[in-house]
Amino acid sequence: KLERQMELEQFIQILIIIHAGFGGIALLAGGIALSAKKGGKIHKKSGIVFFYTMLASAIVAFVISTLPNHHSPFLFSIGVFSIYFLLIGYRSIRFKRKNTSSKIERIISTTMMFVAVGMILLPLILQGVLNIVLTVFGGTALIFTIRNLKLYKNPEKLNKSWLKLHLGNMIGGYIAATTAFVVVNNFFPSFYGWFIPGIIGGTFIIYWIRKLNKGKNIKIVAN
Repeated sequence: KLERQMELEQFIQILIIIHAGFGGIALLAGGIALSAKKGGKIHKKSGIVFFYTMLASAIVAFVISTLPNHHSPFLFSIGVFSIYFLLIGYRSIRFKRKNTSSKIERIISTTMMFVAVGMILLPLILQGVLNIVLTVFGGTALIFTIRNLKLYKNPEKLNKSWLKLHLGNMIGGYIAATTAFVVVNNFFPSFYGWFIPGIIGGTFIIYWIRKLNKGKNIKIVAN
């Protein structure tokens, strides 16, 4: 039994290294995608690298958070949160074409909405306490899923807003990755690490959304 536990722990440590490796690449690629010309070759290639490496890192994080002696609301939240934003952000590119079905996106968002509610309520029901980590991530996910579901009901608006959906959700995924990096490495004292990446990332999202709304010199290659 002890030998099996040691083997399992070694396996988990390998998973943690894989998770961190993919996460590091995702942070670098995501940063390049954010700073590069939107729609250009560098943006597209670095964006693809970010999507797949971040998705792999998030899936591994989710798996680790469910293994014995490694149950972690933090990793669970990062995994679920990131996977949702990545899938919605990446798939939103499809909506630049008119009359594109949003059925799969609606299923993903509805599922995430129930998961988000569970993240907030289950600790209260099972343990009688409010888990701050799960509440912050669950509440944020809940806001985005409701917003996205409303948008899916309006195909015409969805076609016009695909770029906002893409940018907002992909940056949301990047915020999750950055938050994980900052918190794990204790870059900020106390709980500040949980909020600083979100504040900076949220400001960046607002900046781009306003820029898109005003149509100020944004050249997007949409093919």
